[in-house]
Amino acid sequence: MLSKNMEKALNAQVNWELYSSYFYLSMSSYFASVSLAGCAGWMRVQAQEELFHAIKIYDYINGRGGRAIMETIAKPPADWKSPLHVFEEVLAHEQKVTGLINSLVNLAVDERDHATNNFLQWFISEQVEEEASVGAVLEKFKLIGKDKSGLFAIDLELAKRVFNPPTP
Repeated sequence: MLSKNMEKALNAQVNWELYSSYFYLSMSSYFASVSLAGCAGWMRVQAQEELFHAIKIYDYINGRGGRAIMETIAKPPADWKSPLHVFEEVLAHEQKVTGLINSLVNLAVDERDHATNNFLQWFISEQVEEEASVGAVLEKFKLIGKDKSGLFAIDLELAKRVFNPPTP
């Protein structure tokens, strides 16, 4: 059974994951509006992953005797200066999520909630992968600068990404 403190913290993370999905959908729409379909698709996959994360935590809360509570989701930004700027924001966002997950782990350790600590280890590994993936894309955008042919090539590469829900 979850402590009330852990339940509240996990519910806050559900909201953050839902916001993350919303954030990436907004980025997807931005990319679609500037004719970068590959980037738009990449962000749409990112949005799906974040929704998967929210539901995974939601199910955990309910499965441990708590109650997942849906709160208001903040409105994300809608415009960015450039594709590079978008991916800079994605990396900063993922780093913030990593910090939030680490705080949840710290709370689980403090409360000696070994089951939740174990559950959260999947998210720790996921965040390592998320930051590396986004960091690699960001570095490519930095390399090409304002080269339009490079932008075209990155867009084609990012179009290959598909959502594969992780298996339990």
